[in-house]
Amino acid sequence: MAQKASIELRDLHIPSVIGTYGPNDVVPDSHILDLTLTIAPELIHIAGDDMALVFDYDPLVAEIKQIARNQKFETQEYLVTLISRACAGYEQIIAMEIYLRKRPVLDGTGSLGVRLVFEAEDMATLCNHDA
Repeated sequence: MAQKASIELRDLHIPSVIGTYGPNDVVPDSHILDLTLTIAPELIHIAGDDMALVFDYDPLVAEIKQIARNQKFETQEYLVTLISRACAGYEQIIAMEIYLRKRPVLDGTGSLGVRLVFEAEDMATLCNHDA
């Protein structure tokens, strides 16, 4: 039996407005989310082709998009914090890694992001921390 399983969401463009920019600043045209959710292997290595046997991540993705569009953010860090709290609300998620980046950042090139990693032992603390 598999010992570790994850769901990986990559390159999700989220509808967020982050930061305050002056007239000569490079304003990002997109904010992109990568999310790795560690879940129990039995939610991926399943006995049959049945949605009842797996973790349905669609509600989480919808929740993340709603969080991103609910307000204007000053920082990527706060948006990542809210995303981590949303993920912690799902008992199937054992651990997670969140990477949010914006592009472009300099002269119309590059990307800049923040990464947050919660190991299994961190998840209980996150679930009970300032909801």
